Amino acid sequence: MIQMSGIRKTFRDGLRAMEVLSEFTLHVKAGEFVSIMGPSGSGKTTFLNIAGLLDEFDSGEYRLADVDVRSLSDDAQSRLRNQHIGFVFQSFNLIHDLDVRDNVSVPLRYRKMPSAERRRRVDDVLERVGLASRRNHFPPQLSGGQQQRVAIARALAGKPDLILADEPTGNLDSLMARQVMDILQQISEAGTTIVLVTHSHEIAARTQRKLHVLDGRVIDPWAQRPSLTEAR
Repeated sequence: MIQMSGIRKTFRDGLRAMEVLSEFTLHVKAGEFVSIMGPSGSGKTTFLNIAGLLDEFDSGEYRLADVDVRSLSDDAQSRLRNQHIGFVFQSFNLIHDLDVRDNVSVPLRYRKMPSAERRRRVDDVLERVGLASRRNHFPPQLSGGQQQRVAIARALAGKPDLILADEPTGNLDSLMARQVMDILQQISEAGTTIVLVTHSHEIAARTQRKLHVLDGRVIDPWAQRPSLTEAR
């Protein structure tokens, strides 16, 4: 699903340049549930922005679902993002003037999907995340955990192959965080690829594979461990 090799990304502020990603290499198989940890400033958010086709990179190769993204025009990248990627953010990013149903339908409107199909999809995903009875509520009327479930429903409405989640439990208490992770695990078990950035070891422990980002590079703890034969 994600094949990144030797990705470099540098931000420039006047004459000063800061390399945020350096030889960043990451492969995520279709259907995997992967967590990424690392200190602030290590490059996690920059990676997510590049993975989600929200930002460009300076050099290296990125293939998403076996498509070389650098070969695509801006419009083609937008279509790929809209059709294959769902986003879940720490701050929910809901539109307070829209009710739950309309918030979830936003990405479907960009596809110019017929209203009847939009309505069916929205109702299906709200049922899936346990918010069917709240479809006519507005975000300020919901708890933090409910708002995050709306954000997950919005990501699911487009039937993405890949969900990118940036600290999805960061603003939630422990009970709500566990409920959100329960939903994400169910989504993963249904075959959707999920890459989740978190600072929580408890949350990361619930994913299939845990990686670390340090100084703009990926560190795989399992790859660093000696095999049983080597240990002997």
